[in-house]
Amino acid sequence: MLLFLSPWILGFIGFYVYPMIASLYYSFTHYNFLTPPQWVGLSNYKFMFTSDPYFWIAVRNTIWLTFWGTVTSVLFALGVAIVLTWPKRGRGIYRTIFFIPTMVPIVAASLGFVFLLSYNGPFDSLLHFLHLGRPLWFDSPNLAKPGLLVLGMWGIGDTMIIFLAALLDVPKQLYEAADLEGASSWQRFRHVTVPWISPVLFFTVVINVIYGFQYFTEAFVAGAAAAGANATNPSGLGYPLNSTLVYTEWLYQEGFQSGFAGYASALAWVLFLVILACTLVLIKTSNRWVHYQGGGFR
Repeated sequence: MLLFLSPWILGFIGFYVYPMIASLYYSFTHYNFLTPPQWVGLSNYKFMFTSDPYFWIAVRNTIWLTFWGTVTSVLFALGVAIVLTWPKRGRGIYRTIFFIPTMVPIVAASLGFVFLLSYNGPFDSLLHFLHLGRPLWFDSPNLAKPGLLVLGMWGIGDTMIIFLAALLDVPKQLYEAADLEGASSWQRFRHVTVPWISPVLFFTVVINVIYGFQYFTEAFVAGAAAAGANATNPSGLGYPLNSTLVYTEWLYQEGFQSGFAGYASALAWVLFLVILACTLVLIKTSNRWVHYQGGGFR
C-alpha cells in the first residue's frame, strides 16, 4: 500500500511540507536567495507591523475586497441560480451561457475589463453618448476597487452551478406545504430555501473568504494594464495610488521583485494565520445558521 502511495507522499512532503517548514525558518532570517540566511529573530515581524509603509495599505485593501467580494459574488451567484430555475425550455442553453465566462482565463478577462472600462473605452463612450458622465474606473482611486468587484462577478459560474444544484435539490413538498400555509415568495425563500441550502451557502462563503485573502491575479493584471506607460509607476503595482495594492501583491513585490525572501516568508505566514483564524471563526459560528438534513444545527 505504501508503495502505491509513495508518489503522493513524496510529492506532498517535497512540495508542501518542506516549503512550509523552510518558509517558517526563513521568516526569522534575513535571506535574499543569494547569500546564506542570517537569523534576525522577530525583526521581520516587528518591521511588518511598525515600519512597513505599504503593509497596512495592502491589509485594508485586501479586507475590503474580501468582504465585499464575498458578499457580491455569493449574492449575485445565488440570484443567477434562482433565475435559472425558472425557464421551462432551453435551460441547458441559459446555464451554459452563464457558465462560459468562467472558462475564460483570468488574465484575458482582466485585460478585457480594463479595455471595456478604460477612458474612451466602449463602456465609457456609451455613457458619454448618453450624457451620464465618464467614470475613470481603473484610473480612479475611488472606483478601482469597485471595478475589481465588477470583474469578480464575471466569473461566478462555478459558484452559480453549486447553488443551482442545491436549489434543484430542495423538495417540492416543502414549497407546497408553505403555499398551503399562505406563505409569500419571500417567506418561502427565507424559511424553506435558505435553511435547505445553508450548508452550500456556508461552503461558498468559506471558499470566497479564503480566495479573497489570496486575491492577486486580477488586481496585478488590471493595475499593470491600467497604468500602461505611466512614468511614475511603470510596474502598475497598486495603480492608481495604491488603491488596488493587495496583500499578495506586496508579498510578491518583496519576495520576487525586491529579493527580500525572509520578509516575504513572514508576510506569507501572517497571511496563513489570518486565513486559518477566519476559517475557524466561520466554522465555529456556523452552528447558529447552518442547517443539516436530519441533524438540525451543528
